Amino acid sequence: MSNPVYLALDLPRIDAARALAEKVKGHVGGFKLGLEFFCAHGHHGVHEIAQVGLPIFLDLKFHDIPNTVAGAMQAIHVLEPAIVTVHAGGGRAMMEDAKAAAGENTKVVAVTMLTSLDERDLERTGVSGSAHDQVLRLADLAQDAGLDGIVCSGHEVGEVHRRWKHGFFVVPGLRPAGSAVGDQKRVVTPRAARNDGASVLVIGRPISKADDPLAAAKAIEGTL
Repeated sequence: MSNPVYLALDLPRIDAARALAEKVKGHVGGFKLGLEFFCAHGHHGVHEIAQVGLPIFLDLKFHDIPNTVAGAMQAIHVLEPAIVTVHAGGGRAMMEDAKAAAGENTKVVAVTMLTSLDERDLERTGVSGSAHDQVLRLADLAQDAGLDGIVCSGHEVGEVHRRWKHGFFVVPGLRPAGSAVGDQKRVVTPRAARNDGASVLVIGRPISKADDPLAAAKAIEGTL
């Protein structure tokens, strides 16, 4: 992948999202559309952004019984997403069915642990041990289930890459040096994540909320 940056386009207005996508398309590798965007704009919104001409990452984080997730995956075939997410916490059978139901050219990756969580949050949900250990456990489960890769923070991607040599690793929660962390608790720079084996770098606010989004996208691309 020549440019691993996927811009998170979770904007409430489709015209604003399309305009931003057109503005930065020469300096990103694709667009991530999450729950906020998909719930607001559905299939029509995805088609609108796809017309910009770059790959689409549908970050829908499917998590339900295996049959339901398989049905949901089949329902988005027509959108031809490059990447779709499921939650690793849904278990091996759910992940196996999700992969089996996905389009031939769609990579299915498992969300291990949200980058907004830390160890205290894990403990409150009944999971003992470190965030690092939890990510590794779920990464092993995703690999056993036959998925293409996982979503994890930049703090874990290096270790996961060493254990899963040919995995596809999506790293969100990235912040360029000197930018605000916001609600993310486990962040690294795009360059550091790429060096550690990240396949896709998901970047949102540092570009979308910048005074000059095009300049911000160019600056991030320049660090890679």
